[in-house]
Amino acid sequence: MLRINPTILRERLMRMPMVRALPALIAGILLADHYVLPLWFTGGGFLLCGIAALLTEERTAGYATLAATLLFGMTVTIWGDEPQTQTDIWGEYEVTIRETLSEQGRRSSVGAHIRAERLADSNKWLPSGGNLLIRCDSTIALSPGDNAIICGVIYPFTERSGGYGRLMTRRGYVGTLYLNKYQVLNLDTTRHGISLRRLSTGLHEGAVMRLNRLQLSPDEQAIVNAMTAGDRRTISATLRDSYSRSGTSHLLAVSGLHVGIVFMLTNLVLWWMPLLRRGHIARNILVILLIWLYAATTGFPPSVIRATLMFSILQFALATSSEYISMNTLCGTAFVMLLFRTDYLFDISFQLSFLAVGGIIAWGIPLTRLLRSRVRVLNALSATLSIGITAAVVTAPLISYTFGQVSIIGLLLNPIVVLIANLLVGACTIWMLLPLSFLQPVFSPVIGWLARLQNLLIEYGANLPHATIELRLSGLQCGFAYALFILATLFLWSIEREKSVHLPSE
Repeated sequence: MLRINPTILRERLMRMPMVRALPALIAGILLADHYVLPLWFTGGGFLLCGIAALLTEERTAGYATLAATLLFGMTVTIWGDEPQTQTDIWGEYEVTIRETLSEQGRRSSVGAHIRAERLADSNKWLPSGGNLLIRCDSTIALSPGDNAIICGVIYPFTERSGGYGRLMTRRGYVGTLYLNKYQVLNLDTTRHGISLRRLSTGLHEGAVMRLNRLQLSPDEQAIVNAMTAGDRRTISATLRDSYSRSGTSHLLAVSGLHVGIVFMLTNLVLWWMPLLRRGHIARNILVILLIWLYAATTGFPPSVIRATLMFSILQFALATSSEYISMNTLCGTAFVMLLFRTDYLFDISFQLSFLAVGGIIAWGIPLTRLLRSRVRVLNALSATLSIGITAAVVTAPLISYTFGQVSIIGLLLNPIVVLIANLLVGACTIWMLLPLSFLQPVFSPVIGWLARLQNLLIEYGANLPHATIELRLSGLQCGFAYALFILATLFLWSIEREKSVHLPSE
């Protein structure tokens, strides 16, 4: 029998200090984002609350610790503020290219970090900061890791930019600079020594070359390259539009879904390792190494790094068989990432990754265990559906709040498409890992058929009437939805299974 026991909930929360600390840190970051306070004030308050937490009794110390954490969040946010780059004025900028944001036709957009600036009315280089969105024309190509000195005008995001401008500002971007080859004063593309970025670039290029050997049709090859290696350059505008209208555009950007597919595939392939001595330890280590290797083949975009880190924590959850310890570890990871860069809190990909993995730990894993049977194939199928549906439901309110639409056909298509995506990405991953070219006649028909089936389903769904409806949740409505999710999770954690004792009859 099952019964509600508040004591059980309290004991579990006491074993998860990071679950209690993370909301206070987030509150501090949000307060610092809205209210500018002197650094000496927040830092001094943090020290005083920390001392109070050490000297007072347990109950008071708990409140003092939460207050110290909140003030600590405000302190690191204020401390981390970089010098603001001036906009709407011609200047020269020393930048480092960090990531490729999009590639459409002959134009591409890259994200860069500004290290120094020299404005038109000055001959002196000054330290600067912030990120810069650079839109390049076809005459110039910039890659992650390049260092450059460029010139031009940075146009700040305005009200006309709408939600996109607010999102980019939250990510630390100061504006947009339109660039051609005449505005590049110096470009350093050399790579000295063996670096993580260089290794990642080599693996990414090798993965794309390996996938191209499948010799599929253009649309099929484009989907395979995008979903497996994160290379979206060859996707046609028509196909991209179909994925967008059907609510399945998340399949085209390598993110938590794709890392999750590799995560489940490696666990399924290595199911036999626990039969060996210390095999469960070796399997957990190997799974984590393989998903990080997959992240390297995609070029280490920030969304994949966060998803890979969080799925590494999820592997720890499976190893410990405890969603409570894993939730504490997940919140601890988010805590550290926010300390490293508080702007992550306003990054939609960070929010989606954290919510998806949190939902999987709190609900997906228990549901998977509940549906477990003696048939391994059915277990793999039920686990895929359980984790996929859980992640989709948990992230739905945030998607509606951010993008202002809900794909009706997407709710029906996603469970089917996710299954196909599992098979497709799994087969492509195996093809990339097996350096056996003579297997191409086996892999090409299978992978081509899966890609073609997925495209046909999505194109059919996109052409249906009312496939997508405009629905934008307000901030209050979105917060209310996640408050319900938190309350339901706490209710789940407070359930205690009563042990029934059968007395022998006389």
